[in-house]
Amino acid sequence: MCGIIGYTGKSEATDKVILGLQVLEYRGYDSVGICTKGEGFDVVKTKGRVKDLIKKLEKNPLPNVGTAIGHTRWATHGSPSESNAHPHTVGSVCLVHNGIIENYRELKRDLEEKGYSFVSETDTEIAAGVIDYFIKQERDTKRGIARGVSMLKGSYAFAIMVEGENDTVYAIRKGSPLVVGKADDGYFLASDITALLPFTKTYYSLKEGELISLMPKGAELDVGDIEWQETELTYEAAQKGGYDHFMLKEIYEQPRAMKNALSPRIKNGLPDFTVDGIDDELLKGISSLHIVACGSAMHSALAARSFFEEIAGVPTQVFVASEYRYSPPLTEKDTLVIIVSQSGETADSLASLRYARGRGLKTVAIVNVVESSIAREADYRVYTYAGPEIAVATTKGYTTQLVTLYLFGVALGVEKGKIDREKAKSLTECLFFDTQRVCEAVLGRRDEIRKIANEIYKRDDIFYIGRGVDYAICQEASLKLKEISYIHCEAYAAGELKHGTLALVTEASPVIAICVQESTYDKIASNIKEVKAREANVLAIINEGDEETHKFVDETIAIPRIHNFVAPVL
Repeated sequence: MCGIIGYTGKSEATDKVILGLQVLEYRGYDSVGICTKGEGFDVVKTKGRVKDLIKKLEKNPLPNVGTAIGHTRWATHGSPSESNAHPHTVGSVCLVHNGIIENYRELKRDLEEKGYSFVSETDTEIAAGVIDYFIKQERDTKRGIARGVSMLKGSYAFAIMVEGENDTVYAIRKGSPLVVGKADDGYFLASDITALLPFTKTYYSLKEGELISLMPKGAELDVGDIEWQETELTYEAAQKGGYDHFMLKEIYEQPRAMKNALSPRIKNGLPDFTVDGIDDELLKGISSLHIVACGSAMHSALAARSFFEEIAGVPTQVFVASEYRYSPPLTEKDTLVIIVSQSGETADSLASLRYARGRGLKTVAIVNVVESSIAREADYRVYTYAGPEIAVATTKGYTTQLVTLYLFGVALGVEKGKIDREKAKSLTECLFFDTQRVCEAVLGRRDEIRKIANEIYKRDDIFYIGRGVDYAICQEASLKLKEISYIHCEAYAAGELKHGTLALVTEASPVIAICVQESTYDKIASNIKEVKAREANVLAIINEGDEETHKFVDETIAIPRIHNFVAPVL
């Protein structure tokens, strides 16, 4: 989750790269660095945030030149430190890198035998050494970079500067995104299009394996022509808009984002995915579904799985993308594989997509980022239109995936003859109108929720419990709590408590019970009483009007009563 920014052109580069780093800071927050290219490399980097780099630059200003690259890091190889921060310089090469080089140990041994030495713990410094070695072997920069990256196993997005080439930045990618921007005064590259928005709306998404050279006079691909595009995103949309932080802004954008996801796909009150090229014949021919995703996207699939089976009668399996290729599932020729990804660049999900296509299976991508790798390579693409999601922890990305999957399930149910058009219209109306209305009501409970949070934020361990689709929501809720508060948190299927987990429940470990599915209410009520018997403090998420649960829990948050299949959104 690191960030890359680079510039070469007629203007002074440092300020532009610093602004790009500030936009990208959400992608990395343990160290940051910049390198300008004049007669030589001038590198300044530091542990900490972009503000720490700015302070350091005030004491050690960089030369006024027109070429620079920068990076904000989230540590993978090596702890957060100045020596592990990017950019890394080896020989004639200075580069920044997103991704992971899996064979860096073998490469490091080979390079050390050739006389190279290294000062960091990173795989990135090894990659710089490999590229430097092959540039010298080939005596040609482009051929050297191409040979160098051919030796790397794993994923990478590189921005590279080379001694003797004062105004050129090279870029190449595999498995990690890179976007190039064209402005009046020069050319940019970034790991995320949001970093280009302060400077230009004209961009090109670098394809896998493409090598591009950026110079003040122009940009050149090693093969083919650049097909420039204009983004509809705005710099303002990628700002906090008066909110304290991006995640809060995106939480409050959810009703509008869900409307944007659903609106293009409802016609005469019924689901209609023809705008995405998905016609009735494709839906009728589906015999089973595989939904493949990572993290929160996978949790949205888990929440939708039982709905697909109940409404459409189609056997549905959900797979963690990083495991999909290694335990090949049984498939039929009419199995449809749905890849869910906010960014459209998730490496494991992209690899799963290619695996499925390689087996001759039809694929649908549910993605937010237009023209991302997964969107380009899938047979069909369904954009969620959530808009820029800057926060690391997804909110509107998750809920737009969820409602899009539900709408797809309704469409599938109609075409498979499992539900009639009247029921489909009722479900669609609930999904489109009721969710937006009641989501606004839920978002109005911030003070109530803050009060409860203030009572539990100092705890070391928290458990979520639920049954059925509520358990799927527990898994996403648990991930959020871990990701944002760093509190140890686990989600359990409530019926499994008796198989060992109850031993961990004490008065010191709050339990959050999600119990809004009427079909499992009696069972989850019994599970709540089990943890109360062990003196746990219990917060229950309940339906409005549920007076019974109030009697035996410590706190409740009541959500508006709505059709059960939509309740997970709330």
